[in-house]
Amino acid sequence: MSDFKEVFIGKQLKLTSGFPFASSQFSNEGTPLIRIRDILESSTETYFQGYIPSGYLIKKGDILVGMDGDFHVVKWLGVDALLNQRVLKVEVPNESILTLDYLFHWLGPFIKKVNDVTSATTVKHLSTKDLIKAVAYIPKVSAQRKIASILTAIDSAIDKTEVLISKYQQIKTGLMHDLFTRGVLPNGQLRPPRSEAPQLYQKTAIGWIPNEWDVKGLASKGRSSTSWLRTGPFGSALKGEHWRTHGHPVITIGALGAGVFTYDELFFVDDKDAARLIDFQLKPGDVVFSRVADVGRSVVVREDQAGWIMSSNLMRIAIDESLARADFLQMMLADDTRIKAQIRAHVNSGGRDVANSEVLSQLFFAWPNIKEQDRIIELSNQANCRLQSEQKKAMKLRLKKLGLMQDLLTGKVPVKVDEPELETST
Repeated sequence: MSDFKEVFIGKQLKLTSGFPFASSQFSNEGTPLIRIRDILESSTETYFQGYIPSGYLIKKGDILVGMDGDFHVVKWLGVDALLNQRVLKVEVPNESILTLDYLFHWLGPFIKKVNDVTSATTVKHLSTKDLIKAVAYIPKVSAQRKIASILTAIDSAIDKTEVLISKYQQIKTGLMHDLFTRGVLPNGQLRPPRSEAPQLYQKTAIGWIPNEWDVKGLASKGRSSTSWLRTGPFGSALKGEHWRTHGHPVITIGALGAGVFTYDELFFVDDKDAARLIDFQLKPGDVVFSRVADVGRSVVVREDQAGWIMSSNLMRIAIDESLARADFLQMMLADDTRIKAQIRAHVNSGGRDVANSEVLSQLFFAWPNIKEQDRIIELSNQANCRLQSEQKKAMKLRLKKLGLMQDLLTGKVPVKVDEPELETST
């Protein structure tokens, strides 16, 4: 911190609050208008036709801050557009003390602190006074430029990874549609599409499927040793007074991730309560899913999760692995648009999505034989591996950035600066 000095940030800034452009002049054509919902994507859906006062045109690279909600800080990457109300433009007129790029990286943690301490009943509101009053310890300009270049480089790596994630997600979405409608032949290839080989397909109540497949409900694939479907315990059976810091894991809706359990969201009960709830303990191969809200969000229980307890808003399906694969069922619940459409049609009750045994009994699934299910699962897993690899990479980069920001923006770790080179750069 020896090279850091106290600076009144507000005195170094030019703040421009968005103009209240009349909504009556919003249009589908004209000059693009940046509303607060547009800043994260750097794209606009609204246009303005009317008088435009000077000073409110945003260009690529300008720093914007959302003044409501989560107070996002972004660099605008879109086309030139108008600055609408509740969006703030932040500039540095003179970079002899504070550089714009350093300010951008400094703003993120600062605004987050403001967000964390801002009270709100519905929507939080950021005030320009928070920036005007801001005081910070910052390094000399040459160090600011070096720090900004390091953080910008990792932002670029994150952005590139996000592009790959989006690409792989689109590929997976298309693949899952093909897998659920065309299946996989023994040679590992998809069947030709119906438009090219109509003789390979049959029409059913849920659409066209390969001739070798059949359409049946879940009960036909249920485990004979137990009831194929079970709902979690009554809410009164699991209350706050039962939770412990360790013990037998309890799965709530919050612990249902995208096909995996979120361990940080697990609750725990002691031995006594676990024994009382033994009928709701899960076995390997069970498919546990949400029966309210995001109905169908599901996870397959693995060997090391045996004995975990489901909560009241969950249900479990016990599948006979000789008749169907639990992973294939979970994939259909998560990604098959035909199943999702059936769920949507059946679960709505008084405006609240709720599934029960009657709803689950009415669903129809297209089932290949076991060998083909295994081939479909394998291809899906391959697509997931690519996607998950990039997601893990993005997570590591974000964690690395957080560490660098903590070290560099506070002076905890000094940067080595080539003074002549940086001082002459623009």
